[in-house]
Amino acid sequence: MFASVELARRIDAAEAHMMAAMVELARGRGTPDVEASELGGGIASYVRAGAPMNKVIGLGFDGPIDEAALVAVEQRWRKRAEPLQVELATLARCETAEQFTARGYQLRAFENVLGADPNAAAAGPPTAHQVERADDRDVEAWIDCIADAFLQPDGTGAGTMDAFPRAEMIAALQQTMAVPGMRRYSVRVGGTLAGGASMRIDPEGVALLCGAATLPAFRRRGVQSALLQARLREAASAGCDIAVITTQPGSKSQQNAQSRGFALLYARAILVQPPA
Repeated sequence: MFASVELARRIDAAEAHMMAAMVELARGRGTPDVEASELGGGIASYVRAGAPMNKVIGLGFDGPIDEAALVAVEQRWRKRAEPLQVELATLARCETAEQFTARGYQLRAFENVLGADPNAAAAGPPTAHQVERADDRDVEAWIDCIADAFLQPDGTGAGTMDAFPRAEMIAALQQTMAVPGMRRYSVRVGGTLAGGASMRIDPEGVALLCGAATLPAFRRRGVQSALLQARLREAASAGCDIAVITTQPGSKSQQNAQSRGFALLYARAILVQPPA
């Protein structure tokens, strides 16, 4: 699969749509000072102080950002004493990266974006575990499992600078799973919840595979492979022409995805402007 600029734009737009949905959910629940504003073809989203959903994504594919609009967003983030995080695709215009560098943004990390044709990637023999759709039951247990697994990384890959306390991670998962269209999946081993994952299908035919994690005691036993295959099959049934997963560079998650037919499409640079 070849990653053109237009494909990267479409994938980043799907994630921007998900961020906007999270903001609208928070606004509908009466959360004060939320924001989902257009910026450079993407979106700047803010949910609450310290939330993982506070970021800018989907921008820069048409060239440098309008300076006045960027300054206005930066000022609003400064008033909140919140670092402004930009997730900039390597297929965005190079002038955009230069613009952020000139404004003092710091490169914090990278993340890889992988994609696959769901119809091709979902093929293969049955996996070792049965996958359950968990949309309407065991919500709290599922969230606890994913949070505990995220807080115990497997030590592979380039790592990340993000470090969220468990309470914030729980709150973020609760909000993410409440977004319209989000689907949850789980795997049990010997009756015990071993791991889970989620997926959201964008109206433009992009399946976003997200929120996947396995508890340490059940890793290296095919749990994530089973979750990948189940989501790919549902993405294919829903008519998606691409499924996307985001991983840390060089991680076991990336290896699992590539073994299931995913190709590395592009990366995103995580650029941060610290609060003044």
